[in-house]
Amino acid sequence: MSARGSRLTALWRAVRALGHVLRGLWIIRSEFGQLTPDQCALMVREWSRQMLRIMGVELVVRGTSPANGPVLLVANHISWLDIVVMNAAQPARFVSKADVKHWPVLGALITGAGTLYIERESRRDAMRVVHQMAERLRAHDSIAVFPEGTTGDGRSLLPFHANLFQAAISANAPVLPVAMAYVDGASGGRSDAPLFIGDTTLVASIWSTLRAQDLQAVVHYGEPQFFQGRDRRAWAQDVRTEVAQMLGLAPPVN
Repeated sequence: MSARGSRLTALWRAVRALGHVLRGLWIIRSEFGQLTPDQCALMVREWSRQMLRIMGVELVVRGTSPANGPVLLVANHISWLDIVVMNAAQPARFVSKADVKHWPVLGALITGAGTLYIERESRRDAMRVVHQMAERLRAHDSIAVFPEGTTGDGRSLLPFHANLFQAAISANAPVLPVAMAYVDGASGGRSDAPLFIGDTTLVASIWSTLRAQDLQAVVHYGEPQFFQGRDRRAWAQDVRTEVAQMLGLAPPVN
């Protein structure tokens, strides 16, 4: 496709995606309060799948997604798109850094979907969120976290923050490793289109994603892990090692 054709395609996708976001905000404000948790989850899943279709992103799921909670899904973090992709595969309540709620338009949508926000620089706030996570796990919710604390380039894994694993220990809930990847469907190689790292702005990353062709979003579920007497740092490292293995990366070192 020519550069001009790519821009026109991206513009059309952007218009449709914005309309879909506004529709999602309307659903959250007008309907969520009247629905059961299962009905809300179904709406989130279908909304997310439609958003991926609008953006020209193919969802690829490997492994077995959790049918229900309690479960703590632990994934590597590459892009702003990760939340949409994981919700399209299997909805969960996300834990995200606090500045996400200030993103234009998307922030309101992510907040409305029940995201728990954490001020990562504040130890006290981290403890508050861990307690909230444990409460939701005891209520049989599915909680999803990105323990790297920020986005990476998909070629290596940052250390996993172990404090988030305390919620699973306190609630006696399993942890499910999840490997996220973006692939060029034509070549089968890694796609950098959705990357949101370094000096890349949110708008630039969205535009790059909208212009991409044959983009696949891969969600690979591993095997559930239980506490089994490990301390949270050892558990975090074991999950990080499994995520790296599913991504085909070298075993990470501390």
